[in-house]
Amino acid sequence: MKIFIASYLTETNTWSPIPTGRNAFVVDKPFYRTDGSRAPASGANVPLIVWRRNAERDGHMIVESICATTEPSAAIVRQVYEEFRDMLLDDLRAALPVDGVMLFLHGAMVAEGYDDCEGDVLARVRAIVGPDVPVGVELDLHCHLTPAICDNAIPVIFKEYPHVDGAARAEEVYTLVTRTARGEIRPVVALHDCRMIGMWRTPVHPVRGFVDRMAAHEGKDGILSVSFGHGFPWSDVADVGAKFVVVANGDREKARALAARLAREIWDLREKTLTPHDSIDGAIDFALAAPKGPVTLADVADNAGGGAPSDSTFVLRRLVERGVKGAAIGCIWDPVAVAFCGEAGIGAALNLRIGGKSGPVSGLPIDLRVTVRAIVDDHSQGGLSGDRAHYGRSAWVHADGIDIILTSKRQQVFQPDAFTGLGCTLHDKRIIVVKSMQHFFTGFAPISAAVRYIAAPGTVGAEFANLPYTKLTRPYWPRVENPFATS
Repeated sequence: MKIFIASYLTETNTWSPIPTGRNAFVVDKPFYRTDGSRAPASGANVPLIVWRRNAERDGHMIVESICATTEPSAAIVRQVYEEFRDMLLDDLRAALPVDGVMLFLHGAMVAEGYDDCEGDVLARVRAIVGPDVPVGVELDLHCHLTPAICDNAIPVIFKEYPHVDGAARAEEVYTLVTRTARGEIRPVVALHDCRMIGMWRTPVHPVRGFVDRMAAHEGKDGILSVSFGHGFPWSDVADVGAKFVVVANGDREKARALAARLAREIWDLREKTLTPHDSIDGAIDFALAAPKGPVTLADVADNAGGGAPSDSTFVLRRLVERGVKGAAIGCIWDPVAVAFCGEAGIGAALNLRIGGKSGPVSGLPIDLRVTVRAIVDDHSQGGLSGDRAHYGRSAWVHADGIDIILTSKRQQVFQPDAFTGLGCTLHDKRIIVVKSMQHFFTGFAPISAAVRYIAAPGTVGAEFANLPYTKLTRPYWPRVENPFATS
């Protein structure tokens, strides 16, 4: 069996102030063609590694194309998107005939002129391989599930948030595609729109229990795969929102019925699954009143993993204005401040302007008298897949009771070594502020007395009812109390 594999992904925040051009894919992140599966594990190549390993174990031939990714930001420049897409398609044509295709795409990639990049890629792949070759696609949990995706591929979506199950979902794609190629199964796909926009944090109940119940349907009564696409709220596209996709063995009506039933269950849980968000001062008050620490506060609106600049100063400014001691905040994207710290050297005291460089969403820069505690040329943190996520040259500075981590590369916080890797201890802090939405949770919850989420200004705000959509025409909760009543 000959299997074609590739990885092409990013998550697009259409309101991000950061453009996405060619350098984002080939300079800011590693880019591979034909050999990404042989590189060290990273967020973009874990499925490729799984697919190659399984294929070689089973005696199949792998033909590998691109492995391209970048940090979430604004819509991709059109010619850049088309260049990498066409590279993938040219490699597929050269590989024909193939017995199966396995792709790792995000599901929320947007380019100039293309609101559904994944649907575009998959439709073109389908046109090349014809109607009978199985095409499997692994998608991020924060995807826009569209008819073009579901009509042209077998979709399998991460179940966990934080996304710790990329390898497990890749195994699922491999099984579905190879079994289909052997004629053992005939997958059919059902898509169901929940008419909801929100965030569902899978480590905590009741979402934890729901995900477990959802997964329990797989392998029973002809159900091959069940996925809950949470959607990516910060994209102004027509198909934004939460949806279910169910893959059944030949029985589409059975798939549709299960998708509708699960959608009703998550609808009934809608109030219980809401995440409370504190004001900046409310979060600080909670942390300072806690009998023990540290308390981790998530600055979700400035999460680089959602397309934010990660250089906002709103939370830092309030910590300074209130004279808070024993706090650590990271990671702030500020290559200029890092360069100044490098010039001054470890131990130097200097006046430093920090953050606020990406526009109004980042607030104003804050001027502090800091002491440089550490400089690391290639600072990194643990990722979600056993990999290392790189911050580039980074600095740890101290300013009157507050430790600040500054980085040259934009990256959300995943693990405590984003701080401790520079020497900044956390066990002795009262407050830890992380610029992250949820991927920090696995690493920080065990070391925290409590975890709270902050409703600060920023590019990735959690006021879902008020997001300025122009292309979404159907009603959705929470903007509409009952979006089904108006249909």
